[in-house]
Amino acid sequence: MHRFMYDGTMAGLLTAIFEVYEYKAIEAMVVKKTAATPDAFAQHIDVTTDAIKARRVWKGLAARLPSDSLDQLYYCFLSGLAEAESYILAYVRYVFASPGKKVEEDFGNASVLWVSQTARKVWRAKHRMEAFVRFQELGDGLFYAAIEPDYDVLPLIAGHFRSRYADQDWLIYDTSRNRGLNYGKAAGLVSEVQLECVETSNMVPAASALALHEHLYQMLWKDYFKSTGIQARNNPKLHMRHMPLRYWKHLTEKSV
Repeated sequence: MHRFMYDGTMAGLLTAIFEVYEYKAIEAMVVKKTAATPDAFAQHIDVTTDAIKARRVWKGLAARLPSDSLDQLYYCFLSGLAEAESYILAYVRYVFASPGKKVEEDFGNASVLWVSQTARKVWRAKHRMEAFVRFQELGDGLFYAAIEPDYDVLPLIAGHFRSRYADQDWLIYDTSRNRGLNYGKAAGLVSEVQLECVETSNMVPAASALALHEHLYQMLWKDYFKSTGIQARNNPKLHMRHMPLRYWKHLTEKSV
């Protein structure tokens, strides 16, 4: 058994897959270096991310798969699930071993089915975050929002918020993964940031850090939320399905 250990990036994963073929490894595993555990019965190979190797793998996949299937592979990588690398590797191997076949439609194959189902979950989480982000204006004019998505959707929502909120500086921070997206209207660019905090599980700004009028806007939003609700049509089960409880602590309309 060969264990290819990579740096946790998409380019690193593609490089590891390239090296699986380079080593002609019949039995192979791809694991993140941070998640690797000792295994005396496996040959450990430390993968150095190589943009050229990664590009060759991606180009080969692009020649055999439609663009939405390539997107699905990327979404599966962003899922961060422990089994993601194994299924992605199996999927890629199936693609390269089946020239001329519409692999993406073969849901009888375990890896194809897993990739399709997982990608759908990540896409759904992306849309939820686009709907559930609630900004708070800080005293310095920065609009801040904390999120805790099920998957690493920050790369997927960057474009949405850059185009929709291009006239203000904002920071969306994933507290469960301790990194975020920062947009500066002067440069018009989104960059990834990581805050040096002792505790990131909550990351709620103190009242003193908010802009003077922020609490008024929050009150207006809560009043609007209540006034638009129709008591006779109240359906808690449906409400919970579309707005799961785990997201409520970051929603202004749900805060006490």
